Amino acid sequence: MSSDIGEFDEIRPYTDEEAAEALHRLAQHPNVVEISKFLIPEAPPTYLRDFLMNVKSIDEFQTTIMSQVIQDVLKKTAHNFSYDGLAHLDALGGNRFLAMSNHRDIIIDPAIMQWVLYCNGYPLTEVAVGDNLLSNEYVEYLIRSNRMIKVIRGISARSLYLSSKLLSRYIRQAVTTNKSSVWIAQREGRTKDGVDTTEQGLLKMLDMSGEGEFTDNFKELNIVPLSISYEYEPCDIRKAREVLISRYQKYEKGSREDLVSILTGIRQQKGNIHLNIGQTLSREEIEEAAQCTKNDRYQAIRHDIDSRIISGYKLWKTNYMACDMIRGESTYADSYTPEDVEAFTQYTEHQLDTVEKTLDRDELRDVFLHIYANPVISKEKLADGTFFDKA
Repeated sequence: MSSDIGEFDEIRPYTDEEAAEALHRLAQHPNVVEISKFLIPEAPPTYLRDFLMNVKSIDEFQTTIMSQVIQDVLKKTAHNFSYDGLAHLDALGGNRFLAMSNHRDIIIDPAIMQWVLYCNGYPLTEVAVGDNLLSNEYVEYLIRSNRMIKVIRGISARSLYLSSKLLSRYIRQAVTTNKSSVWIAQREGRTKDGVDTTEQGLLKMLDMSGEGEFTDNFKELNIVPLSISYEYEPCDIRKAREVLISRYQKYEKGSREDLVSILTGIRQQKGNIHLNIGQTLSREEIEEAAQCTKNDRYQAIRHDIDSRIISGYKLWKTNYMACDMIRGESTYADSYTPEDVEAFTQYTEHQLDTVEKTLDRDELRDVFLHIYANPVISKEKLADGTFFDKA
């Protein structure tokens, strides 16, 4: 597949030269010294500024600075981090892939995948993120220097169609030419209620750039489902608040809300974290989907991805406790202790105390607990064959 490189200038990550220039400008930010002292306390205060002034490539930046930042975040905010499924990447024989992940945290989700790849000697992926996160020029310098693909949002239907075609072509070219693997969330925006489902529109977008039959178009993308599980959900109360308000009125996001969510997600204690790397969608599965008509084809692909993501959940005691709490049962009592229940109840009530008192407390608590309970419920429904009944 041939294409003019300039076609993707609006959305592609920076080149090494562009990243070096952008990071040089980032070094001029007045808060860089303070950030350096916070992120790398053992180094001289000017370490980060000096490094940014002299960095020559994205690889150098990511392996020297970003890997240390991710490691530090996990060390400070996670009790334990685990992962499995690397054999599914090995089975690709070095071919690039499209990692399609459930989405619980704006920054940490893709960062964790990069950390796993880095620690095991795999090439890092490019990462598709919404342009709503590029809140100012310094954030853009940082994000696009981390192999970020810009997903353009908030535009007219015609512009969205053209933008989607462009993004589709870019992703397909990156994967099929073995230039780079790509990480993308299974849906626009984070899951707010704990139910992870793939947007059909995303699959249609990916199919836009295909030049062959349906089966070939999807098989050549090497879709690898990812499932990330947090013991304590990043931004849990912020998500619950948004879900509750959205029940009664259109939710209006504040101008700095995305930035606050990013910082909260980074700083919040997360307990245990697990990443499951699922098996690549097989030709047989895609061929079976191809036998369906139009939209049902995408639904079949969606079901395969969602099944892998849900199967890949690592359920924590917070999930089991919340599920029993909302049902008034003790089905999963073997998975936690009375002391665990007391601690989780105190945590829940503390989180509820942090938002405005005008929100109905009981309803907010129910929404909050469902964020934790729904992964258990999704696994139950997948096991008994009812998860896709509403689809």
